[in-house]
Amino acid sequence: MPIFTRVFDLLTWLVPATNHFPRAQRFTITKRLLDAAFDLSEHLEEANQRRGQARLERLNLADEALGKVRFYLRLVYRWHWLNPGQYEHAARMVDEIGRLLGGWKKATIRSG
Repeated sequence: MPIFTRVFDLLTWLVPATNHFPRAQRFTITKRLLDAAFDLSEHLEEANQRRGQARLERLNLADEALGKVRFYLRLVYRWHWLNPGQYEHAARMVDEIGRLLGGWKKATIRSG
């Protein structure tokens, strides 16, 4: 499924990008951003292993994690830890993941 590839691509891009954030913030905002991104990946993997309501619950958790990723990306951009090009790239990835996740949720609701 394309969503797994897109989340993998986001993580592959995000982890090295956070290495350039201020050292003093690596254990606060950076940790929260990366935790949310990894939680997103894990919830999607869990959803893929389930069916029906259990799948929908994991997809909702993934949606919450994606919301956190969006929030933390906006913060780090506001604080100039990402340049405009980096933020645009990340926002496009997150937007695509959101559309794929929404489609998966709709398909799960219809089939369940």
